[in-house]
Amino acid sequence: MVNHRREIRPLVAGNWKMNGLKVSFGEVQAVGDALLGPLASIAADVMIAPPATLIAGFASGLGARPVLLAGQDCHAKASGAHTGDISAEMLKDAGASAVIVGHSERRADHGETSEQVRAKAEAAHRAGLVAIVCIGETQEERAAGATLDVVSRQLKGSMPKASTAVNTVVAYEPVWAIGTGLTPTPDDVRIVHAAIRSDLVHLIGPEGAHMRVLYGGSVKPDNAATLMSVENVNGALVGGASLKASDFLAIVRAYETP
Repeated sequence: MVNHRREIRPLVAGNWKMNGLKVSFGEVQAVGDALLGPLASIAADVMIAPPATLIAGFASGLGARPVLLAGQDCHAKASGAHTGDISAEMLKDAGASAVIVGHSERRADHGETSEQVRAKAEAAHRAGLVAIVCIGETQEERAAGATLDVVSRQLKGSMPKASTAVNTVVAYEPVWAIGTGLTPTPDDVRIVHAAIRSDLVHLIGPEGAHMRVLYGGSVKPDNAATLMSVENVNGALVGGASLKASDFLAIVRAYETP
């Protein structure tokens, strides 16, 4: 159980990536039912980012269950001739309240630059969505001792000027830890999150002291409480462990109140 200051309300978000069908709503329903029942005292917001095809159906089925929904990516434009893309406005219309932008898989697989990520974050703000801006270093960059430089450069390049603690969340995901089972030590995480916090205050002023900074990268039930207790860690962006309600709820329990 995490026992630390609660000035910043934590967020535990599950990124389903390219996984899930309509039948997967049972997992979301189980999470929501637990948050209405035995985990009603959880001192955190809980969010799931399913594939875009599932957002509208999940939104209509959730009812009063306190599970927020997010998109996994968006186009910078509100509409137009962009076959296969989805705008932030479309995600909002489907029932999302946030969208992930700049995930390392988008940066690597699709060659997205920080400038493009910033444009997508601005689109999220335009549509009334929270932008979850992802940053993180590769194994090669870490081995070269460039972690803080890379993270700072990505943060500065990806954050819209109008970012606030209400409309933006930062997610630090060391690329080498995503889906590998490898996890940085709590002290490694503390150092990077402290640097991110300092950069946020420099970039957007006092508001940066209140912005949520999530940790992501092989977050699992057996390490969640330790990682979530690190200073300046205000929640988690969870990958594979969010696909099953039992695993995801075990991570959420890191914020269970006494």
